[in-house]
Amino acid sequence: MLSKRTVNVLKWGRCEAFAAVYPKVPDRVLLNFSPLPSLSSPHRNRSAFPAAQGEHLHQKMSENGALPLRGKVLTVDTMNANVKKVDYAVRGPIVQRAVQIEKELKEGVKKPFEEVIKANIGDAHAMGQRPITFFRQVMALCTYPQLLDDNKFPEDAKNRARRILQSCGGNSIGAYTTSQGIDCVRHDVANYIQRRDGGIPSDPDNIYLTTGASDGIVTILKLLTAGEGRTRTGVMISIPQYPLYSASIAELGAVQINYYLNEEKCWSLDISELQRSLQAAREHCDPRVLCIINPGNPTGQVQSRQCIEDVIRFAVKENLFLMADEVYQDNVYAEGCEFHSFKKVLDIWPWGYMEVINMDPEVKAQLTKLVSVRLCPPAPGQALMDLVVNSPQPGEPSYQTFIKERTDVLSALAEKAKLTEEILNTVPGISCNPVQGAMYSFPRITLPERAINEAKAKGQAPDMFYCMKLLEETGICLVPGSGFGQREGTYHFRMTILPPTDKLKIMLNKLKEFHQKFTQQYS
Repeated sequence: MLSKRTVNVLKWGRCEAFAAVYPKVPDRVLLNFSPLPSLSSPHRNRSAFPAAQGEHLHQKMSENGALPLRGKVLTVDTMNANVKKVDYAVRGPIVQRAVQIEKELKEGVKKPFEEVIKANIGDAHAMGQRPITFFRQVMALCTYPQLLDDNKFPEDAKNRARRILQSCGGNSIGAYTTSQGIDCVRHDVANYIQRRDGGIPSDPDNIYLTTGASDGIVTILKLLTAGEGRTRTGVMISIPQYPLYSASIAELGAVQINYYLNEEKCWSLDISELQRSLQAAREHCDPRVLCIINPGNPTGQVQSRQCIEDVIRFAVKENLFLMADEVYQDNVYAEGCEFHSFKKVLDIWPWGYMEVINMDPEVKAQLTKLVSVRLCPPAPGQALMDLVVNSPQPGEPSYQTFIKERTDVLSALAEKAKLTEEILNTVPGISCNPVQGAMYSFPRITLPERAINEAKAKGQAPDMFYCMKLLEETGICLVPGSGFGQREGTYHFRMTILPPTDKLKIMLNKLKEFHQKFTQQYS
């Protein structure tokens, strides 16, 4: 047994540092970060070493030989290489610069604009969209149950809140839930899917509530990623794509397989392109997954029923696991377009929940184990999901207000989708397909050769160069198309249609003026 020669101990708040020197292990240093101290601790408000104490400890440990003279254990060179491959353009350099500009404006720095318009992300409430009253009422009641005695709240809101709370441990929305999600919520999700799909059964046991759709996507990709070299799992994703997919594939070390949407046909999906992409990928990986986003993000297209039938047949023929991302299923605006779920057309997967169909029972058990590692999705999010799928019904006190608010939101989005397409298509050098659904447009921009060359000289993608200039000169924050993927030699940007109509008009006109000025400057 090793005898201890020296031990230095310093305690402060949450952190304890131990340095021990042993005869055979002269350079052993142990760091332990303990849990929060009890409320009675005299140091409960101190969460770390003061700088002076830390420096003093470092000096003393170095003097007695307890601290090795080595570099950092974790560096960019020694960290997980897959993490370095992750890129998420929606919160990339443009957005980081936008945050800096906002700070500069608050500090009084003069700019040619008064505010930053963040049209880079689908943040509805930040863009001024009013929350649905019924949702907020029930969430308030769940969070502060004493309000259940307040006669200002309608009875249907109180009944929903009581039902949710009765399904929570200790009748509290602050409790952990089962890993798969609150039982009554999963039943309501299953009932919603069954109604949506014309009576096709949905089993609550196949429903997994998630921390947003992203959580569900990543979880399933974890199950599917396996193999090495040419047997490594390949994941087919649309280009343009939502960067969550490419980021998750990179993080898991899977292989990204691109298939291109047809911009000339309103971002439609061609089976011949799927076949081309699959055949090419089989030369270097094992394609196992086909991901479809419908309605599209960032492209806003809505797939036809015939297209969905063709995709299902293709997946069956090629033995592919089909993932259908249907987050924006209620957001369909264009005349003649209609949302069709893949599950209904199959006769396979739906947003903060996921439904797994035809999964091997043993694999499903592994999925349940995997989701249990993160204990459970936040209970308030599960409660809100319940209200989305179990909204007020005719005859209930909140029904009229709910329907009016919901209709107003969707009607405004439809109006703004049309407005965006019309204004952008008046600008020489910008072409915008109809925004059939979701919350984004993905216009194509023509850039002068001089601008492209200057961007490349700066080590930037040309549309990144364009979007950064746009931000600096107008305060409009967009995401360059290169962050979503695009055909070689084409350039785009993604913008949300969420700003209020008056602000959207101002933004589109500013964008129009900027593009004309930019084109003239670099021609």
